[in-house]
Amino acid sequence: MSEVKISAAVRSEFGKGAARRTRRAGQVPGVIYGHGSDPVHVALPGHELMMALKTPNVLISLDVDGKSELVIPKAVQRDPLKGFLEHVDLLLVKRGEKVTVEIPVHTEGELAPGGNLLEHILSALPVETEATHIPESVTVSVEGLDAGHSVLAKDIELPKGTSLAVEEDAVVLQVVAAQVEASAEETAEGEGAEG
Repeated sequence: MSEVKISAAVRSEFGKGAARRTRRAGQVPGVIYGHGSDPVHVALPGHELMMALKTPNVLISLDVDGKSELVIPKAVQRDPLKGFLEHVDLLLVKRGEKVTVEIPVHTEGELAPGGNLLEHILSALPVETEATHIPESVTVSVEGLDAGHSVLAKDIELPKGTSLAVEEDAVVLQVVAAQVEASAEETAEGEGAEG
């Protein structure tokens, strides 16, 4: 996992008006918390932060007033229509420290023939892992699975040093039979029998 370096400025103004001014200046208001320290309100460069957040659970080396801190994004608020960043909560972490995060679940392979559908019960898997070695994702093979089959959390192979933060029997993926629509001929025959 790569580290992204970003510089941030401490904010002294708070409230909606101050947040709007920060966003107009091309920055994103945020707060850093964790390890029992007082929350620190910061303004982060909007474009750099947006690019960093394209990687799930990105580790950010944040330079605040000449002091470097390791943080991971904990909550990101976006404008519901335009999608731009409105606010970000950052959690302080230390090298070697375990954190609980959700990692995306990707699938590979083809289901058994028959038009079955793959349902993602959990699109992200809660895991506990070292803050500086967060896996970007996990990949699950669904090759040949038929209707009625499920993939449980315990069936997913996790990278070394990563453990589940969800019950082992939690269903992550399941294969469901496709709904078959009645053909037009059957519908016409049914209507003719009624008449």
